[in-house]
Amino acid sequence: MTMTQTKTEMKLKRIFIQNQLPEVLAPLLRLSHNIWWSWNADAQELFRSIDPKRFVALNYNPVALLETLDPNRIQELTTDKAFLKQLKSVEKAFDAYLAEPRKKGPKLAYFSMEYGLHISLKLYSGGLGVLAGDYLKEASDSNVNLFGVGLLYRYGYFNQGLSMNGDQIHLYPPQKFTQLPVEPVRREDGNWLKVSVPIQGRIVQAKVWKLPIGRINLYLLDTDHEDNSQDDRALTHMLYGGDNEHRLKQEILLGIGGVRAIEAMGLAPEVYHLNEGHAGFLSIERLKNHVQENGMTFAEAVEAVRASSLYTTHTPVPAGHDHFPEHLLRNYLYNYADELGISWHDFVALGRTNPNDPGEDFNMSKLSIALSQRVNGVSKLHGEVSQEMFTPLYPGYTAEEIHIGYVTNSVHYPTWIAKEIHDLYSTKFGKDWVRDQSNKDIWRKVHQLDNKKLFDVRHRLKVRLLDYVREKLEVDMRRRGESPRTIIDIISHIDNNALVFGFARRFATYKRATLLFKNEDRLRELVNRADQPVIFLFAGKAHPADQGGQDLIRHIIHVSKKPEFAGKVIFLEDYNMEMAKLLTQGVDVWLNTPTRPLEASGTSGMKAALNGSINFSVLDGWWAEGYRPDAGWALPLERTYEDQQLQNELDAEMIYSILEDEIIPTFYRRDDSGISKDWMGYVKQIIAEVAPTFTMKRMMDDYYDRFYFPLGKSQQAASKNNWKPAKELAAWKQDVIARWSGIEVVDNQSFDSVNNAFPLGETFDAEVTLNTNGIDGKDLVLEACFYDRVSEDALKLRRTEAFKLKKQANGNATFTISLDPRLAGVFEYGFRLRPLHKLMPHAQDLNLVFWV
Repeated sequence: MTMTQTKTEMKLKRIFIQNQLPEVLAPLLRLSHNIWWSWNADAQELFRSIDPKRFVALNYNPVALLETLDPNRIQELTTDKAFLKQLKSVEKAFDAYLAEPRKKGPKLAYFSMEYGLHISLKLYSGGLGVLAGDYLKEASDSNVNLFGVGLLYRYGYFNQGLSMNGDQIHLYPPQKFTQLPVEPVRREDGNWLKVSVPIQGRIVQAKVWKLPIGRINLYLLDTDHEDNSQDDRALTHMLYGGDNEHRLKQEILLGIGGVRAIEAMGLAPEVYHLNEGHAGFLSIERLKNHVQENGMTFAEAVEAVRASSLYTTHTPVPAGHDHFPEHLLRNYLYNYADELGISWHDFVALGRTNPNDPGEDFNMSKLSIALSQRVNGVSKLHGEVSQEMFTPLYPGYTAEEIHIGYVTNSVHYPTWIAKEIHDLYSTKFGKDWVRDQSNKDIWRKVHQLDNKKLFDVRHRLKVRLLDYVREKLEVDMRRRGESPRTIIDIISHIDNNALVFGFARRFATYKRATLLFKNEDRLRELVNRADQPVIFLFAGKAHPADQGGQDLIRHIIHVSKKPEFAGKVIFLEDYNMEMAKLLTQGVDVWLNTPTRPLEASGTSGMKAALNGSINFSVLDGWWAEGYRPDAGWALPLERTYEDQQLQNELDAEMIYSILEDEIIPTFYRRDDSGISKDWMGYVKQIIAEVAPTFTMKRMMDDYYDRFYFPLGKSQQAASKNNWKPAKELAAWKQDVIARWSGIEVVDNQSFDSVNNAFPLGETFDAEVTLNTNGIDGKDLVLEACFYDRVSEDALKLRRTEAFKLKKQANGNATFTISLDPRLAGVFEYGFRLRPLHKLMPHAQDLNLVFWV
């Protein structure tokens, strides 16, 4: 008898054998599965004390620590009275934290492609994600009604390695979801909640996970499971991995899948906040729901969606906004046009400046602006840059009139403050002062601290940082194959008493990481003074596709190996959140040198300021608001040269001069006690006058005051009586649009500025009569606009004044004005007509303009 074996492949299934903790230690599991522990010092110490070395080795991950804890150690902890007392204390604090009543306000859904919550959660790449993570932590601390939506990545963003030559190596170790503080979202029948997302004619199933962040939740979508094909499983493998088409699919998953997950969970937010354009497709899905489920027309659905949407842009240059060619968009979203009841041309127009230009890509920021009532930048300067950038969307208006506002980014105090610094502050700031952390009067009490005490604490933090640098360099350089002599030479030159500068951020070319090396001879002289040692620490990752950024890293590595810079110019590989804490807490000066005005905000310098590290930066992004001459140093905002290379050379020379003439002498001008009184003056001023303005509590309050509360009211007003006001607004807009081209000037009685000069101090009078083509004159605003001619292509608005509606008769409306222009010189002026409705939040809400 012959037997044929037909199945020779190994058939394996995964099994998770969960560690079982005794009842007395059970609270550890509960605490570990809420990321609250990561910003509570007592909870961090609790987990660290279980096994300090292993805790660090596991990236400070308590879930992984408990999952792999040795049974003998478990038994020891059950009889450790001190540990059990600490556990009970932390659990009590956690319960009290959760029990506080939630604040009133609209329910918010916050969408972001990335979240930087902790080093053990590979959900972030850099500043955008860390900001979003800090924001959710503050939402929990402020106890607001907000939840987040994002993607759960298997590999996330890359871990950085370096070759001996300084080449960046991209490493993608997978996350073990069983070792993350996430849990499945279940349906009522107990099954895992999955949502279906259409991707190029097929259905992708996304599992929904919940990640508790204190009092709030972050919901994450995951396609890496057996229900999907290999290609679709890869959608949630890497953050910012793959080509442009892969990015499009990820953004469809985040936006459309995110809305479907919200609906399946019955969360019903009143306001949607899009943190960057990656989430723009959520508005398309919401439009479809209003059309199909509420029986609205497309125009009515637009009003309903806009009434409750905020879009935050973080990008100061047009090229930085995601955009997709029409043919690619057609492959994935063509059916949505039919479902919305509009043509494909009108669908694509949502993401274009010129709807009739077939060569223009579909832009996610333009889509997000078109379907959001409110838009903001992330610093005052970035708000102005964004107004300039998006002015082409609103012909007839100058940049300063565009409705884009701003909220300056900030940082989560409990996450980024050194415990030693916080404890020192608390001796003067009072009990529970962190609840009022944006109050400058509290922070100004830092001046009551003894200079020596503050200096000593900051010096200990610097020593801790430099000990970490030595240890990390030794491990990394050995792995790279560097010679023992080179390693010893570099480490031996690291001086604990040196003035230490930090430069750590994403390595994009505009950040000019190598500006310091424009004149190596000058730099060599500055760092090699025996009695005034100086160290420059660099860290950061360049995107895998950014060769220019990777070249910057390679250049710094080469400089750091030169004998004259050994131990004085150092690059630390694999920048992450834990390294960022050590750097921002331990350096003396935080350095930032971006090309103006390309830094939307930046937040690393804020973290340094919280801890008393002084900033030295270009006046760009947040530092344009935060800088004070008694609290740091700055390069001017204004450019001197149009040629960037010349500007770089000038900026480098200014840096050398400020270092040589101001920063280094001030740090080393010591008194008999061994400290610099002048230096400590800078330290105390940046703490007292700068730090409180850039705490996340202030940022949260600003978002509520400027956007969330107004949007909550707008949503309530629009949704009354089954969205009747939104429908009426849509109908009114359609009517005005249809009639607008028929408006005509009947009479214009105004000053003849062509043949005469207008005398200063006299009243400017005008009367204009228009045939409004059936539009009620009360629904129109006629404005006198006065401009400066800045250049051939640019105007700057100096003043606007509205006419008064004098009378309406026979289809005509007569407007009059009488004003003192209060201007002297040569100006250009005109009379601009625009529509007005009580539900319009700003002039560009219906972007129609008629010039008389």
